[in-house]
Amino acid sequence: MTSVRARKRHPHDDAPDTSEDFRRIEELPDGPEKDELRQRVVCAWMPMAQRIAATYRNRGESGEDLEQVALLGLVKAVNRYDASRGSAFESYAVPTIVGEVKRHFRDHLWSLHVPRRVQELRQKVRVAVQELTRTPDGRRPSVEDIVQQTGLSPDEVRTGMGALDSFSALSLDAEMTGATDGYSLADTLGEPEPDYDRIVDREAVKPKLEALPERERHILYLRFFCDMTQSRIADQLGMSQMHVSRLISRTCAQLGEKVLADAA
Repeated sequence: MTSVRARKRHPHDDAPDTSEDFRRIEELPDGPEKDELRQRVVCAWMPMAQRIAATYRNRGESGEDLEQVALLGLVKAVNRYDASRGSAFESYAVPTIVGEVKRHFRDHLWSLHVPRRVQELRQKVRVAVQELTRTPDGRRPSVEDIVQQTGLSPDEVRTGMGALDSFSALSLDAEMTGATDGYSLADTLGEPEPDYDRIVDREAVKPKLEALPERERHILYLRFFCDMTQSRIADQLGMSQMHVSRLISRTCAQLGEKVLADAA
């Protein structure tokens, strides 16, 4: 069984020379021996994946989770690497692992879907703010400061600054800054106002009511404004309750059709 050997080292101490092992992997047919050799190669490169994961600490994700994501990228790199292309494994593995970590941040840590361009602007602005706040005066950099530091346009900087605090959503139950009486973000949200719809409906039907014949308009007034029953209306107007019912149904249907026709 071919094993990963302690050969000459690359510039990084965590980058072993596994070129011979990859050549052997290319020659082996699919099966347990090939799988075991791949696993040994993964183990040999694990320190590099852990080093890459460590560069993304303190960004809202635990170190252990970042390492798991980086190791997943390493496994993908080992499985997909084609030694016959002539490029070193490290040059293929590093972008693969970094891409997996960045994809994890993009897909799993943002509370809302944010366009990739906005995420990139946020990262550039975040780095620039960190660098500029290391100055002796310690003041928060302005938009112009960040423009000069990054080469971005003022609008791009403002977009990135707007996304700085948007990595995670605020709880609606969180108390507002400066509030002393438990006033929360939920208390600032509006609610549907049913009276608005009533006003719209009333104004839409008003001219149609005025255009009705006197008898139909009077019947609707007694029924819906005076809250009289159909029987009482029938007694007062000297007609049958059935006739009153038909007049109300027909008149209401006509009003609805006319209002909808105007709206269309």
